[in-house]
Amino acid sequence: MLNQSRILIKGGKIVNEDCSIISDVYIEDGRIKEVGLNLQIPAGVTVIDATDKLVIPGGIDTHTHMELAFMGTKAVDDFHIGTKAALAGGTTMILDFVIPQRGTSLLEAYDRWRVTADAKVCCDYSLHVAVTWWSDKVKKEMETLAKEKGVNSFKMFMAYKDVFMLQDHELYAAFSQCKEIGAIAQVHAENGDLIAEGAKKMLSLGITGPEGHELCRPEEVEAEATQRAITIAHAVNCPLYVVHVMSKSAAKVVSNARRNGRVVFGEPIAAGLGTDGTHCWHKDWAHAAKFVMGPPLRPDPSTPGYLMDLLAKKISAATHHQAVDYNIFEGMECHGVPVVTISRGKVVYERGQLKTQPGQGRFVPRQPYAEFIYKRVNQREQVGQPSPVIRKPYDGEIIAI
Repeated sequence: MLNQSRILIKGGKIVNEDCSIISDVYIEDGRIKEVGLNLQIPAGVTVIDATDKLVIPGGIDTHTHMELAFMGTKAVDDFHIGTKAALAGGTTMILDFVIPQRGTSLLEAYDRWRVTADAKVCCDYSLHVAVTWWSDKVKKEMETLAKEKGVNSFKMFMAYKDVFMLQDHELYAAFSQCKEIGAIAQVHAENGDLIAEGAKKMLSLGITGPEGHELCRPEEVEAEATQRAITIAHAVNCPLYVVHVMSKSAAKVVSNARRNGRVVFGEPIAAGLGTDGTHCWHKDWAHAAKFVMGPPLRPDPSTPGYLMDLLAKKISAATHHQAVDYNIFEGMECHGVPVVTISRGKVVYERGQLKTQPGQGRFVPRQPYAEFIYKRVNQREQVGQPSPVIRKPYDGEIIAI
């Protein structure tokens, strides 16, 4: 009789960060016990033939919004359907965003997200928490979340004026607190003031369709805010993660900052890599509306060239595992499609079939002062600390004014 808690992945090419090797992998009770060839394993093991296939760690999606209510809408994928779809794509962990309403408690919002997600998730998950307003209470709750609740990343908005947007002095305070508690600051980088003015202009011109979304928040609005966020973070030596970098202009800002030694990371998303914003000018309202997101997809047809060119599978709403009834990558062929996904030591997806139960995933707490990030932050602090110029006391003439 096969033991479902014991799995042997046989004959595949293991792809790690540092190397690739042909080897077998033996998994027992949710943990990798041995890696090598000709392993001595117990009887009754489930064997997965990985000959001529890649064996890679499960993906971690760092930016999801399951069942998020926003601006009169609600995300159609809940934590159950969304995490099932993740597993079908080889993603075994997600990081969702807790987004409290302005003026409300971060801790209470976190607790609500946990209750909702714990009962539904099919894969492991963790949580970022958004800082949508600033006060001493928010500062204290950030510390509690980092020390007691397993949260080590906080998102600030530079867009959505009068809803979530923080002013520069509030960003400075929030970044300072992130540095103090060992967290990483995240930003949605767009200039909210310019977007608000741009929206007024579009309305005055009678432009109310999806194309107006991109026109009122062009690339320079994203690039300017990205530069400003990096500047503020650098002032307090806080690590910064710029979410959904959607334009070449913003990407260049991040790249230049990294080249200059800033501890900053830019996040690409599949939509920005796999399609472009020209669809927002499509004559069909329904088609154009599918491509609206913030920051917007850019009307630069060279953007899809960023997408990695691997093996062929056609993407379609007819075959994906999400609740949404369309797919902005409809018809695109791609490579590297998962055949088998293993999560928590069990086969949860195999050749198109999901084997999941709601609630089988677990919350993964994340520790503050992550070494990969804060080792660099601390080194910068040691070598970059300014010091006063040592001078003799002034003994010259003093003039009263």
